[in-house]
Amino acid sequence: MDSPSRQAAARRALVARHLPWRRRLGAVIRDRVAAVPLVCAIRGGVLPAIVVPGAMRCGTTSLFGYLAGHPQLAPSRRKEVHYFDLRFQLGPAWYRGQFPRPGRDACGRRRLAFESSPYYLFDPRVPARLHELVPDARLVFLLRDPADRAYSHWRKNRRDGREPLSFADALDAEDDRLAGEEERMLADPRFTSPLHQYYSYRRRGLYAEQLARWRLHFPERRMLVVDSGRLFAEPARVFREVIGFLGLDPWEPSGFAVRNEGGGSDPADDDARARLRSWFADHERRLAEVIGWCPSRSRAVPAA
Repeated sequence: MDSPSRQAAARRALVARHLPWRRRLGAVIRDRVAAVPLVCAIRGGVLPAIVVPGAMRCGTTSLFGYLAGHPQLAPSRRKEVHYFDLRFQLGPAWYRGQFPRPGRDACGRRRLAFESSPYYLFDPRVPARLHELVPDARLVFLLRDPADRAYSHWRKNRRDGREPLSFADALDAEDDRLAGEEERMLADPRFTSPLHQYYSYRRRGLYAEQLARWRLHFPERRMLVVDSGRLFAEPARVFREVIGFLGLDPWEPSGFAVRNEGGGSDPADDDARARLRSWFADHERRLAEVIGWCPSRSRAVPAA
């Protein structure tokens, strides 16, 4: 049997092998340049009033696109800023630089900046970090049926070349892949874990415990939890609810196009998905106790 250190080394080798090195290097260079004090000063920017922290593969890309057109809002320069999870070491000046100077709307009101980074919900360090910098932020969470979310997550990893395993084998490997990663993240503020980020198929679906962490730092009146199934089944109605929660004027986009579609499913994975749904049953009951409902199963959520 391999020692724990060898198992950990094997896990990290897996990540290095399945993350394209050119993309990693390019992202590091861009972030380092953007963190130079002069660049930060030139870019200016503000702190966001609204954050969409996830969950991943639950429609955050579509919601970001809908909100970006609202005349009272100013979106971040890129949809997924990932400051509070992956780029925290770059500092608040860098974060401000991710938001353009927002200007004013037709009524002379300053537009509100917002961003969406779907790893925020799952990273245990983010709620405290975000509250320290933007304690008055309004938060919009999207939740999807956790078994469907996990499958969409796996399919994206396969498309991106990160996942060599079948869906069933990836679920079986998850505990080993993630062993000790969260503990390292909590012990070292600078540590980022690609394993925790990319291979957390089941654990990202434990919404009740994740929302509980956020409620330790933000009052419920600043948190809106949205059923992704409802967003795509009746987008205009749900979008009005989101706008109302954010205190914005009534408005809606010309259409509700689905962004970042995740594709269909393979019948060969049906058994693994059924087992996963059974595994989530107790967790969904706990979620219902926390927010009063569980994400829809009857409506397909086609996007991230």
